[in-house]
Amino acid sequence: MKTLSAPFDCETEEKRSRFLAFLLPYDQYEQELDRLRTLHPKANHHVSAFRYFDQDKRLQEGAKDDGEPSGCAGMPALKVLQGEDLVNVAVIIVRYFGGIKLGTGGMARAYAGAAKAAVEAAPLQDYKHQAQATFKASFERTSDLERLLSAVHVTDRRYTQDGIELDISDDEETVEALSTQWERENY
Repeated sequence: MKTLSAPFDCETEEKRSRFLAFLLPYDQYEQELDRLRTLHPKANHHVSAFRYFDQDKRLQEGAKDDGEPSGCAGMPALKVLQGEDLVNVAVIIVRYFGGIKLGTGGMARAYAGAAKAAVEAAPLQDYKHQAQATFKASFERTSDLERLLSAVHVTDRRYTQDGIELDISDDEETVEALSTQWERENY
């Protein structure tokens, strides 16, 4: 699976209709859709598709045609996200009508083509499920714990009367391996 860490956009054209495709991390989807509606009020449509893992690690997907014939806009864009095995991403395609009707098949190809162009040009990266954990150490073991966790992102550091607590965030495999290693060293 692949994902995206920063927004990316590109433009395509089909029979004088302009398609502005915005590929972005899913957590920015709602805000970016509102921003694009404000930024492009004269656009005819703001079509979107998304795929993301919910808090229970279930894959959620959806597509919106925004006034285009049902299934001819959002679904072809979603099929591109599925075909590229992208997760935690959304694509918003802003269409400016160029005066020539595309027909349902042409419209589906145009929206899929706009999504595909954005995906192909975007800097994608491998996706891994994220996890958080809290590590505790006595004052005597603080430097050992800090050394063990030096390669991961420490999100919070708290000092207690018994020692230190460090919250970390990283991919699941790394968090599990560090937890196992720390437990072994403390027994």
